[in-house]
Amino acid sequence: MEQQQIVGARAALVGVVTHGRTEQEVRVSLEELRRLLETAGGTAAFELVQNKEAPDVRTYIGSGKAAELAYYCNINEIPLAVFDCELSPSQIRNLEEVLGGNVRVIDRSMLILDIFALHAVTGEGKLQVELAQLKYTAPRLMGKGNELSRLGGGIGTRGPGESQLETDRRHLQRRIHMLESAIEEMAANRRTQRAARDRSGLARVSIVGYTNAGKSTLLNALTDAGILARDQLFATLDPTTRKCTLPGGEIILLTDTVGFIRNLPHHLVHAFRSTLEEAVLADLLLILVDASDPEAVAQLAVTEELLESLGAGGKPTLYVFNKCDLGAAIPGVARTRENVVYISAATGQGLELLLRRIEEMLHADKRRVTFRIPNAKQGLLARLYENATVESVEYGVEAVEVVAVVDAKTYGPLRDYDVAPPAREDDDE
Repeated sequence: MEQQQIVGARAALVGVVTHGRTEQEVRVSLEELRRLLETAGGTAAFELVQNKEAPDVRTYIGSGKAAELAYYCNINEIPLAVFDCELSPSQIRNLEEVLGGNVRVIDRSMLILDIFALHAVTGEGKLQVELAQLKYTAPRLMGKGNELSRLGGGIGTRGPGESQLETDRRHLQRRIHMLESAIEEMAANRRTQRAARDRSGLARVSIVGYTNAGKSTLLNALTDAGILARDQLFATLDPTTRKCTLPGGEIILLTDTVGFIRNLPHHLVHAFRSTLEEAVLADLLLILVDASDPEAVAQLAVTEELLESLGAGGKPTLYVFNKCDLGAAIPGVARTRENVVYISAATGQGLELLLRRIEEMLHADKRRVTFRIPNAKQGLLARLYENATVESVEYGVEAVEVVAVVDAKTYGPLRDYDVAPPAREDDDE
C-alpha cells in the first residue's frame, strides 16, 4: 500500500460490551474514537460492536466476530481496523492473520499516539511522543519490519518512532534510554525556567481539562496568545504560558496544558510528565469543562481522576464551564461544587467575572508580612522565594528584613520572625 492510500483511510471501528460496561458507554466511547480517527486524518466506514462477558484471549472479539469483521473489511476494501480498547501484541498479530494481509489493526492508544505524533511541534514534544511510541508500540510491531516498509506510513505508523523502528529495532532500549536522558535534560531546563518565574513572584494559574474543552481558546481570549485553537482533539500538545492582567492590575502567569481523555496511554502520561507538572505546581487550577457536551459529567470525572494521579488533586480549583452560549447541560454538577463560573471563551461571555474570581481565589488565604530573619537563618529566604511573593529585601548587619505576601502554610514555620505577629488565641488566657 502506498502512503496516500493510508492517510485519509476509511476504517472499521470495533467496540466490545463486556461485564461492567454497558452498550451505551461503548457507543459513547466509539463516538469519541470516531473523532480521534478524524483528527488523525481518517474516516469511519462502519462500526462493529461485540457483546462478550470477557475479552477473548486470542482476538479480543472472538473468532466468529473476527471472521465477520474480515468479511466486511474485504467487501468494502477497508485497510484499517481500530479497536476501542488496548490490544496485546499477540491479539494484534492474530487479528491481522484473520483479516488478511491488506488490513492493519491498531488500538485506541496507538491512535492517540499517532495524533500526538501528528501535532507535536517543539523538539521536546517530538521526543516525548517518540518515547511514548517506542515504549507502547514497539512490542506490538516486532517482527513486522517488512510490513512497515511496505505500508510506508499513515494512521498508526506516523511520527519519529516509525523510522527508528525500521532502522534500529535491535537497539530500541538504547534509543529509549537516550530519549529519556534528553527529555530529563529538557525537564531540568524547564525547572530552571520555572524557578526564574518563581523568583518573579508572579502567581501561576494552569488551565486543565478534557481535550477540546476550549483551553487554547480561553488562553487566547485572556492573553492574546495567538496559539492554535481548532475544533479537534489534541490540537495543542505543548504547554504555552502567557502573562495575564487581573482586574486589580496584578500580573499572573496563565498556562494552557495538554488535554485529557479517557484511557490516556500510561506511557504518554509518563513521557509528558515534565509538561504536566505545570498543573501540579500551579497556585490555582482552572478546570475547564465543555458545558454543552452531553458527556461533560464523565469528562469532568476523567479530568479529576488524572489530576489526582498526577498529585494535583488537592490544588485550589475554579471550575469553569465553557461554551455556555451553546447551552449548559450540567447545572446539577455545578451545584455540587464550589467555585463555579460559567463562560463562553469564544464570545467573551463571563470572562470579566472569571478574572475577578481568579483574583479573589489567589488572595483568599494570603497577607502581607514583614519578616526579620537572622543572617544565620538566611536559608529561610529561599523558602520565601519558593512559596511566597517577595516584594522587598533589605540586608542588615544582623538580619534580613523581608516583605512578602504569604499564605498560612508558608507563614507557619516563619511566624517567629514576623515583626508584628497576630495575637495567639491562648495569649489572652
